[in-house]
Amino acid sequence: MATPKSRSRDGYPGRALALILVVTVGLVALMFGTGYTKPRLGIDLAGGTSVTLTAKSDDPSAISKANLDTAVGIIQKRVNGMGVSEAEVQTQGNSNIIVNIPDGGNTQESIDKVGDTAKLYFRPVLATAPTGMSAQPQPSSAPSTAPSGSASPAASGSASAPASPSSSATKAGRALSGALQADPSGSASAPATGSAAPSAPTTPTTPTNPADVSAALTQGTVPAELQQQFTALDCSVKEQRQNYQKASDPSAPAVACSYDAEQSIWYKFALGGVAVNGQDVTKAQAVYDTQSAKGWMVDLSFNDAGSNAFASTTGKLAAQPAPANQFAIVLDGQVVSHPYVTESITGGNAVISGTFTQADAKSLGNVLSYGALPLDFVKSDVTTVSPQLGSEQLKAGLIAGLIGMVLVVIYSLVYYRGLGLISIAGLAVSAILTWSIMSLLGAGVGFALNLPAVCGAIVAIGITADSFIVYFERIRDEVREGAQLRPAVQRAWPRARRTILVSDFVSFLCAAVLYLVSVGKVQGFAFTLGLTTLLDVVVIFLFTKPLITLLARTKFFSSGHPLSGLDPKRLGARPPIRGSRRRPAPSQQTQEV
Repeated sequence: MATPKSRSRDGYPGRALALILVVTVGLVALMFGTGYTKPRLGIDLAGGTSVTLTAKSDDPSAISKANLDTAVGIIQKRVNGMGVSEAEVQTQGNSNIIVNIPDGGNTQESIDKVGDTAKLYFRPVLATAPTGMSAQPQPSSAPSTAPSGSASPAASGSASAPASPSSSATKAGRALSGALQADPSGSASAPATGSAAPSAPTTPTTPTNPADVSAALTQGTVPAELQQQFTALDCSVKEQRQNYQKASDPSAPAVACSYDAEQSIWYKFALGGVAVNGQDVTKAQAVYDTQSAKGWMVDLSFNDAGSNAFASTTGKLAAQPAPANQFAIVLDGQVVSHPYVTESITGGNAVISGTFTQADAKSLGNVLSYGALPLDFVKSDVTTVSPQLGSEQLKAGLIAGLIGMVLVVIYSLVYYRGLGLISIAGLAVSAILTWSIMSLLGAGVGFALNLPAVCGAIVAIGITADSFIVYFERIRDEVREGAQLRPAVQRAWPRARRTILVSDFVSFLCAAVLYLVSVGKVQGFAFTLGLTTLLDVVVIFLFTKPLITLLARTKFFSSGHPLSGLDPKRLGARPPIRGSRRRPAPSQQTQEV
């Protein structure tokens, strides 16, 4: 039993072992409790297509993080609109966007569509009606002329219906109706934080009664060439939700779809020719009206060409009955908002008000901003991997890792014998921590284990084994100099600790720099290398060192058993010769003389 003095010298290794045991068990329990027991596989291992888009612009300042983030949101909606599940769209570096599309669906269509520049148009609404409904819609009410009126959200620009109206995806993709008003000052007010309670809707609801729509058609509101297409369109059918304005002349009428998230209803629109191009929007941002307490709204401005076209069109729309007094904002053929107009808006500034939340207003502002971006994207890299090839790559990576692990185990047992068991236990703890953390990161932040990441995990085996070797050799050096095992363990630790920390710091620094400057799959290698390097420090401090301290108290290791790996004879230690006369100190020699 260790005395208080020896316990103070050795520390409290049991506490460190208990801590890492609790952390390991906790992570494993969380992994099984959440059901995420395997790391999420990347495109190159699970199969699919990875597209790297590089932004190009005549204006270098346009390629900014804010603009790229907005483009990511638009591309995400595009990919989801094609029915692709679990697609990943994220920025990489200062000018790249990575789109990872899992295998399945029309892959070529996805590749063609993600790189297209978004087309944002302002089109007058000619007619609108719900589609795919079993219940009779409510008849329309008389139009309101109050400029401060607001409407409840009516439609969505998302091409696929969210599973639940209350889901976050629904809120993000919701299209908003409201009042389009003049803003002579050029800005509604300074943006502010917080959110105001929405006011009661006073905007006229869109006439969705089939009789009203039929009357509008027969009275010539919708051009004859568009009537048949509008009547036959059923937006509740996925195959019919297309970008109808893409293939047509922008000046010609077109149809479009939208989704009402709160009512869970698809709507179809008959739209006039493009009145204002989205490229003519110079500014669009969400602001909070603190002066008239209208809540969140979207402030937008136009250039000279857009201002003239906008003033002319709004003047005509303001004199029309609903729904012909609405201005549809159409992105990639989908209606994202359709505010009504009560007056001619001149001066090039306007606001869209309604029962908007902060997220709603920012979403619409981003859509309008993206239409004004002078950004084009080129496909700088397209990589397609079949599920079969991905499975073979994963199998090869696992075999390589297993071979590396077996070789390290054999070397540890042959060379270090009993100490080798400690290194094997440390590798096992490190492997459990790495597996559980990567599995949880896949569910939490979307981390995907790709082939370079597997290579990083294999390299980590060597890094972890190297830390064990450094400490073992320091201990053996102390034993060679004639020290007992327990003092040798304590004296060897400061020197070994310094070497291990310097080595791991260099590895982590390289991983961090590589992660920051690299693009694409190389980041997977850097992330895994950095993660395993940090775990190596945790394992060596909380597991290896405390475990050796405890084992040094056992007779098997402290007596230098031949199988312990610390046999003094085998290490070449030279014990002091018995009976030899000790050389006197210099002071004693002087006194004798």
